Amino acid sequence: MTHPAYLLRRLALVWLLLATIPSLLLLTQNQLFPLIDLQSPLATALYWLTTTGTAPYGVVTVLVVLALAYRYMPKALFINLFLAISLSQVLSLSTSHALKSFFKEPRPNLVYLAEQALPEEAQLTPDTFYQLAHSDRSRVIAEALTELQTRPSGLTLTPNIKQHWEDEIGYSFPSGHTIFAVTLVLTASYYLLLAGLPIFTSALLAWGLLMGLSRMLLGMHWPQDVLFSTLLAAIISSLSIFLVSKIRIFTQAFVKASSQ
Repeated sequence: MTHPAYLLRRLALVWLLLATIPSLLLLTQNQLFPLIDLQSPLATALYWLTTTGTAPYGVVTVLVVLALAYRYMPKALFINLFLAISLSQVLSLSTSHALKSFFKEPRPNLVYLAEQALPEEAQLTPDTFYQLAHSDRSRVIAEALTELQTRPSGLTLTPNIKQHWEDEIGYSFPSGHTIFAVTLVLTASYYLLLAGLPIFTSALLAWGLLMGLSRMLLGMHWPQDVLFSTLLAAIISSLSIFLVSKIRIFTQAFVKASSQ
């Protein structure tokens, strides 16, 4: 059995690694968009990675993690992992939606488009844009991108990324993709490290790092969105693990008492 203090140090290191890039960007007042060519192979790879946290594909990601954990973990420990992941994902989804509606922060790509001196009818000031219906927001983004592509130095995107911009027309803060990914990484890592599966944990860590990076490089989130989401995910993950451990202890005690 892994010593609790050692396990906590390992999890703290995992969290610090996940928080490093957005922290450095925030401290240096830099951001990653627009940095890369959004028609490049790198942008395409980042798009496909970010879809692993996009509904409904995020469900598939969770199922893959659960399937691998079931294959390699002791079944009693897997039950705890399953319950903790289920609880943490419900909490992360509901918290993300509530905070987005409260803070109402525009996305970096919207701010970028609004700064490009587009025709007045494009309706791309953040205040005006978010008063539109969802279908109208997608239309306005599409029209703005079409206008930019007619300019000599205009922004060009792959069809998939263009569609992603047209679909992701909600508020920016916090990053739902990052909360989803980091919550999954931290919650699963706790049980994976208990089971002695560091390679699995390392693979999840790499995926979580790239998720936050992809959201910033694709123009969907600011560094502060990703950093706060990483912190919030740690709180949600810790709370879920704690509650599941208490529920399991209570259940086992109840079953033992009932059998006597």
